[in-house]
Amino acid sequence: MRPRAMTKLTFAAATAAALGLLATLTPTAGAHQPAGHRPELKRIGYFTQWGIYGRDFQVKDLETSGTAAKLSHINYAFGVIGPDGKCLMGNAPGSDPWADYVRPVDAANSVDGVGDAADQRLAGSFNELRELKAKNPGLKVMISLGGWSGSAHFSDAVRTDAGRKALVASCIDTYIKGDLPVDGARGGAGAAAGVFDGVDLDWEWPGSDGAPGNVIRPEDKPNFTKLVREFRTQLDAYGRSLPQRRHYELSAYVPTAPAKIDAGFEVARIMRDFDFVNLQGYDFHVSGEKTTAQQSALFAKNDFSVDQTVKAWLRRGAPAHKLVVGMPFYGQGWTGVTGGGDGLGQPATGPAPATWAAGSEDYKFLKKLAESETYTLHRGHRNGHAWLFDGTTLWTYDDPAVLRTKASYVRQHGLGGAMVWSLDGDTPDGELITAIDRGLTRR
Repeated sequence: MRPRAMTKLTFAAATAAALGLLATLTPTAGAHQPAGHRPELKRIGYFTQWGIYGRDFQVKDLETSGTAAKLSHINYAFGVIGPDGKCLMGNAPGSDPWADYVRPVDAANSVDGVGDAADQRLAGSFNELRELKAKNPGLKVMISLGGWSGSAHFSDAVRTDAGRKALVASCIDTYIKGDLPVDGARGGAGAAAGVFDGVDLDWEWPGSDGAPGNVIRPEDKPNFTKLVREFRTQLDAYGRSLPQRRHYELSAYVPTAPAKIDAGFEVARIMRDFDFVNLQGYDFHVSGEKTTAQQSALFAKNDFSVDQTVKAWLRRGAPAHKLVVGMPFYGQGWTGVTGGGDGLGQPATGPAPATWAAGSEDYKFLKKLAESETYTLHRGHRNGHAWLFDGTTLWTYDDPAVLRTKASYVRQHGLGGAMVWSLDGDTPDGELITAIDRGLTRR
């Protein structure tokens, strides 16, 4: 059934209506958080390596917007797995040492207000992340390996025990130990030591289709389990070897579709080694499809949804407290929409024009559309999602009201927290991350 529409609701009324949804939910048995558990809820945001260019989104922006203080983790996207089956930092698609640690950051864009010197071993975003952690001592930074366009070589790399050991060792050397290739004064052994606090595996997807050209094998499923075990083993061994022992965290980005879960993940086994996993909570439908649809609804009958994803992982043996719900800071859009009504579930001619890539638009731009006289804001009250429609173009996205609803769902169901893709889609004052933070702390 198509969600009920709402037109030009005020922000306050929208928030009240969205949060009212939670009163009708029946939490999972035993899901209420015990007293004192609240600070453990994770607030994870992806920082994109390439965002420093066209978007001009710098690490410093996380500090000036107040976002860093509301995060528990930053996932740096992405580390590259090369054709040799090892973590690669250098001349290869997806790898950008200039952005990572070579680029000199001036005083105006530096977290500590001091520009990078020519003789620094570590500069670029890695050094800024180190400075950000110094200002926010509880903040952790994870290196995310792979991603949609960077998962082509995982299957080949993990086919053998020797391959898995070599892959994991190379990633720990590069990111945890911080051994970077020498580039002039930059890099060298230990140059990035202390920047990263763990590894996030973004293999999209073991055992099932991802980006065109990815190698896929049925044995990806058991090999992924062995890869996770190898990461856990080597990370723990390195942590124990330090003068002050420490625990390095291990996580993964995992899919919503039950078929993809079953094709690639031995859930009960891998969850023993993961500290948590980030659930795909968006791209349920994308602008390349011929019919408009929701991309990130909390609930949806006979369709993908956040609730369906959570239940799919719970049924397969995942502990609730290790499930972190993914939330989008962007929308999916279609144009040439016909059929009238509120635009949802109608045929379209193709992806909507957008700032960076057709069919995908940052929230900060969609907010301006929502405030215009051209678009009408609609809400599926029962399903927990929102969309904009002007009679021809439709955008499905999450606004602060939707995100507060989802954060409340996380709390009430005893889940591990919230993850967002990606931080550069938020407004300069951190409107979306603030909505999530308040939803996770509201009691």
